[in-house]
Amino acid sequence: MHATTRDIDRAIGFAIPQHHARGRIVRLGPVLDQILAAHAYPPAIEALLAEALTLTALVGSTLKDADGQLTMQTQSDQGVVRLLVCDYRGGELRGYVQYDADRLADAPSDPTLFALFGKAYLAITLNLAASGERYQGIVPLDGDRLADAVQSYFAQSEQIPTHVRVGFAKDAGGCIAGGLLLQHLPEGEEGRERLHTKLDHPEWEHVATLGATMGTDELADPALSLETLVWRLFNEEENVRVLASTAMVKGCRCSIDHIRSVLAKFPADERRAMADENGVIGVDCAFCSTVFPIGVDDLTESESIDDTHV
Repeated sequence: MHATTRDIDRAIGFAIPQHHARGRIVRLGPVLDQILAAHAYPPAIEALLAEALTLTALVGSTLKDADGQLTMQTQSDQGVVRLLVCDYRGGELRGYVQYDADRLADAPSDPTLFALFGKAYLAITLNLAASGERYQGIVPLDGDRLADAVQSYFAQSEQIPTHVRVGFAKDAGGCIAGGLLLQHLPEGEEGRERLHTKLDHPEWEHVATLGATMGTDELADPALSLETLVWRLFNEEENVRVLASTAMVKGCRCSIDHIRSVLAKFPADERRAMADENGVIGVDCAFCSTVFPIGVDDLTESESIDDTHV
């Protein structure tokens, strides 16, 4: 890749058929800056949300349902972070963090995951648009990084051996984050034990060992193409298939029309109770930090009735 070219805001998949493994690499740049810029996060919270967004993009981009949504969420009343939410749908990413500024001020400059959350859990939810099905897995927020909890999710909820690495960097040009996800897949289920239930299978140990050599600085280096990273890891394998690329964009779905439709579902007296002295309801989108002023008199009863049937 030419030195002036930056490979950012996309993900690629790859497969290693002879080892029954698949992988995903993602790198975020301007998309990350756009999401983080909506809130003036302190460095520790900024790095946490960057990792969460990277993990959400890694796992979400494996969805075969183009209109499906993946949401990662954790909340706690014991630590600095009260709520962290990220979601992915069709290449669109969004996320935000609610935190206690006073507790953060008392925490170390580089707080541990336990210092940020205390005892908490990570929930990963899949909403499949094609079938209308919803799946959720919940795992303890253990380990040093959010990536450790994602590995636990796949091992416990999906019974798929998984290796995850995330790198983050920030300079005058902005934030860059990259992530690697490797998984061992079943060879077959008829007449044999499913391979993906065996964490010590030699095929998986080989792939995981190679994955562990990927530097977090490489993942966050926009001068290295994603295809180059795959080649660096698996250039000695006889067959590595690079799959389709997915572009990543900031995807907050707030809009004046959507907010009007939601408010119209409330009874007229409740809508008036929400309004200020000027008859305006201010709706704040937590994801993009945009405030939408809605005149309560602009929400008619006919809108409310019509919307209930949408």
